Amino acid sequence: MNRTMIRYKTRPETADENQRLIEGVFRELNEKALPGVKYAALRLHGSVFVHLVEIEQSGDNSVGDLGAFAAFQSGIRERCFEGPVRSTAQIIGNFGMFCERATHDWQRREQ
Repeated sequence: MNRTMIRYKTRPETADENQRLIEGVFRELNEKALPGVKYAALRLHGSVFVHLVEIEQSGDNSVGDLGAFAAFQSGIRERCFEGPVRSTAQIIGNFGMFCERATHDWQRREQ
C-alpha cells in the first residue's frame, strides 16, 4: 500500500480554478471507480491544498491515467505559489475519517 500526501499553495487568484480542476478529478474517479484507490483533497487557508492518496500495489489503478487528472496537472506549476511537496504518509490513527464517501459541495451544486 502506497500512501502519499501532497501539499502546495496556489496563487490566490488561481485557487478557485485549482479547486474546480480537483472537483473534475473526483467526478471522473466516481465514474470510473478505480479499484484500490482512495483519494481525498482538502483546501486550507484559502489557497493551501492537501491531497491524500492511498493506492494498492496491484491492479490497473493509476489516477495519473485519468483525463481530468491530466487537466489538473496541466499548468499546476503556474498556479502554484509554493510546492507541490510530496511526502510518504503513514496512518497512525483513523477514527472513521476515510471510511465513507461523503457528498461533496460540487455534487450538491449539480443536483
